[in-house]
Amino acid sequence: MKKLTINCDMGEAFGIYHLGDDEDVMPFVTHANVACGFHASDPSVMWRTVRAAKRHGIKVGSHPGLPDREGFGRREIKLSREEIAALVLYQTGALRAFLDAEGMSLSHIKPHGALMGMAMKYAPVAEGVADAALALGLPVIACSDSEMTRVFDRRGVEYSCEFYSDLDYDDDGRQIIAMKHALVTPDDAVVRVMRALTMHTAKSVNGHEVAVAADSICIHSDTPGAIPLAKAVYEAVVDRL
Repeated sequence: MKKLTINCDMGEAFGIYHLGDDEDVMPFVTHANVACGFHASDPSVMWRTVRAAKRHGIKVGSHPGLPDREGFGRREIKLSREEIAALVLYQTGALRAFLDAEGMSLSHIKPHGALMGMAMKYAPVAEGVADAALALGLPVIACSDSEMTRVFDRRGVEYSCEFYSDLDYDDDGRQIIAMKHALVTPDDAVVRVMRALTMHTAKSVNGHEVAVAADSICIHSDTPGAIPLAKAVYEAVVDRL
């Protein structure tokens, strides 16, 4: 994952419940992060999402989350390093079975929601993610200047740092994880992305410039207006992919 990539969290439906316009967004991304059953998804949704990614020729990584479906994995849960490693291994292994069935390779790991936020803040959580990544030989999509990057650098975990095109940032340069995604216009998303790529900064909710990294651009298929947003971002950066 050395070139710029565009990643999207997908497969977050469950049973008869629908979330996100996954397949309509796939033409505009390079990597799908597929939910693995803890915060969202189920076996049928996982397999269906993998098959859709195969049709569109995009890479698939695991999107492990905390065991909190009611909170959609966006609430912190206190877990040990070993528990973190185990839940990442368990979920990623489940997804790998569907990729094996389709003759595809697993591309990466990207922690979901509060698990990502916890790994950014707490070294034992970052160590647990690193334990799983090294055991599986997979790179991780991470966030810059965090416990994740410090642990990964020390332990030799391959990673790329993502920038969120459709989330706000606080004054510390951290993405704000809300229970629901707010509307972001395609033009605004493109401005945010180009600022991150060219100036390595973002504007916080209070108007401050904060440092960011953008090895991979993240979009969300459940953001209002996700399809035109994804298309606009893709067209703005396609020559960098």
